[in-house]
Amino acid sequence: MPSIVDKSTVKIVCVDDFAFRKRYSYGSVMVDLETHRIIDIIDSRETTAVAEWLKTYPNLSVISRDGAQAYASASSNSHPKALQISDRFHLLKNLSEAVEKYMCRLFPTRLEIPATAATQSPEMQALYNTRNRSERIRFAQSKRDEGYTINDIALLLHSSVSTISKYLALPKDEIPKANMNVREAQHLDYMNQKQKAVDEVRQLYSNGNAVDEITRLTGHTTVTVNKYLKADCQVNNGHYDCRMPGKLTPYEQDVITMRSQGITYTKIHEAICSKGYSGTVASLRVFMQNDRTHQKAVHMLTAEPKEYIPRKFMCQLIYRELEKVKGLTLEQYDAAVKKYPMLGQLYSLLKEFHRIVFSQKSDELDEWLIKSIKLDIDEINTYVTGLKSDLDAVKNGIRSNTITD
Repeated sequence: MPSIVDKSTVKIVCVDDFAFRKRYSYGSVMVDLETHRIIDIIDSRETTAVAEWLKTYPNLSVISRDGAQAYASASSNSHPKALQISDRFHLLKNLSEAVEKYMCRLFPTRLEIPATAATQSPEMQALYNTRNRSERIRFAQSKRDEGYTINDIALLLHSSVSTISKYLALPKDEIPKANMNVREAQHLDYMNQKQKAVDEVRQLYSNGNAVDEITRLTGHTTVTVNKYLKADCQVNNGHYDCRMPGKLTPYEQDVITMRSQGITYTKIHEAICSKGYSGTVASLRVFMQNDRTHQKAVHMLTAEPKEYIPRKFMCQLIYRELEKVKGLTLEQYDAAVKKYPMLGQLYSLLKEFHRIVFSQKSDELDEWLIKSIKLDIDEINTYVTGLKSDLDAVKNGIRSNTITD
């Protein structure tokens, strides 16, 4: 950054905030959009301070900014005749964040879809349906009923023929029971209790009770009662089975595939280490046990073959194309959009907005706003309200998008 700037020559700028210390201390930075260089910085983003700062640049004709009211007011107060532009980076970023926030609120950490060809293979079935001896016996006997030979079953379970023979000879009434683990039982109990609470609130409401009266009768807060009355209220715990991204995250699908083929954890560890993994073998075992526990718990609730897509994969589609999301196939995407139609509507909404922002046709924004409101999504409604409050600057940004390049 040059030490001296002739402020009288600066005409077209972008003003944005930055953090000295995130959530505690912020400043504002000015970029000359004709030279694409930072020309000034102040240690505040408050309206008064920013307005005084902008006044020191007497010939500003265009001010590009985000939708923050502080910058809008500062620009109007300091240069009322300047053209204000809502920059497209923040327009797209804020909409993407609103959609992601909604998806994280509505959808569980794993989205259930009908099983695709890859997950219906006998090898994958064997992996997820054989966590313990009881399940191995039942799986072996079910495969025998499907016409598999002893040798075929032995290969699927990576066991000896003699062991499989013992499994098949055991009478069904002598097969030991497979007990649900404590965490699974707690989660199912939580969902049952919450469903009862939701049903109670909705019944009271249908009986003519006002929200205030329901809060008095049930002890729930007003926010909770309103949430339970929403059609998209979910009873599942969104944090259940949620895993923080870690060293193993990029290699999870590799671990599942190799384990279904009977490859030992040691060999799997060697294979993924050659790709960059730096964690331990024990982490692989813990991951697989947790994954199998989840799959089995959900399979207990339905007889239909299912598979599960991490929500994070669907959120990645907000920011990138399908072919760039590792671990998500076109078949899985199509199945997810078919089961959860709102996902398809959200992706279409994002693509349409992206097209409009770069189209220089600001009139098309009005129809997009109407479509967005019709979705009746709180996060989207909040975003649209912000756009409407700054509509002139937003449309200026669409018409003049070459300025903010």
